[in-house]
Amino acid sequence: MRVGSLVASLLTLAIVIAMSGCGDGGGDVSQPSSGSDGQKVQQKVKLNMASAFPTSLELIGSNGVRFSKTVEEVSAGTLELKFFEPGALVPALEAIPAVSKGSVDVAWSTSGFYAGNDLAFSFFTSVPFGASADELLAWLQYGGGNELADEMYAEHNIKAVPCFITPPEASGWFRKEINSVEDLKGMKMRFFGLGAKVMDKLGVATQLLAGGDIFQALQLGTIDATEFSVPSVDESSSFYQVAKHYYFPGWHQATALGHAFFNMDIWNSLSAYHQRIVEVSCGYILKEMIAEGEATQAPAMRRMVEKHGVTIHYWSDEILNAYRKAWNEVVVEESAINPKFKKVHDSYTKFREDYKLWGEHGYMR
Repeated sequence: MRVGSLVASLLTLAIVIAMSGCGDGGGDVSQPSSGSDGQKVQQKVKLNMASAFPTSLELIGSNGVRFSKTVEEVSAGTLELKFFEPGALVPALEAIPAVSKGSVDVAWSTSGFYAGNDLAFSFFTSVPFGASADELLAWLQYGGGNELADEMYAEHNIKAVPCFITPPEASGWFRKEINSVEDLKGMKMRFFGLGAKVMDKLGVATQLLAGGDIFQALQLGTIDATEFSVPSVDESSSFYQVAKHYYFPGWHQATALGHAFFNMDIWNSLSAYHQRIVEVSCGYILKEMIAEGEATQAPAMRRMVEKHGVTIHYWSDEILNAYRKAWNEVVVEESAINPKFKKVHDSYTKFREDYKLWGEHGYMR
């Protein structure tokens, strides 16, 4: 049996087991040809999925296609999410708004790209000095995070299904070495999410650019520096051709979560079986990306150092402390003016405080 077929069989079995006894009227979900819900399953559903990331990007782009193929295979071809490159349907940063309006069915993107509507959405992607991938998923799944996301996205006619995740990101690409906070002042830098608020406080002029637009902006000097993703993704973006100083750790994104964003009307029109196929397929992608992400970063870093002359740096305590101080100020300021920011931050922080007893004792240090 092919590996792909084996995966499809296992995922289908998981869906059937998960839905056993949960269907309306106790119908046998393992027999999708019977009952009203089964008749829906038999109908082929084709949806368009606009991606915020091109397939040329390792991990975050390529796994959008993997997700699409997984859904189609597990559903035996009855559910198709046709993957579209950024710009094919809508620009990368417009994918989620297009889903909200109903002009696009699904978006492969990240909540941080929707933070212009409410900064609190950023918590569902990453938080400065925040949780690792496993801790973030724990908060979402068992600490109320997904419920908060559902509540906020419902107001925008969106169903957001957690679907991909990355390891800790790098902190940025710079043309010159950064030795103090003063060196950052006046710099024009592409920056994402809540971390941009931190950099703004330190005198950096930040702007948000889609992944596919960063290299040209860096090459042309429209920006002086950039952060984007993990080393394997950054390598595929070729930033090393312009900037040689590569900084760690990714204090602004200890992990980065993405979703499959469905227009709510589209989501509600899907059968329960198709909805579960999406959710289980996303779980499979999350698992694959955790493993792939951890396996591919060291080789990418090594290639960039040995083949492209990149110098890897680790931020000094002085600069990391400046970032942390600025972040704490952002939290106080935003919590005072944005009730949703405060609500999500309070939930996130409480979970992390409760988690500490396990986190500080359960793992080797």
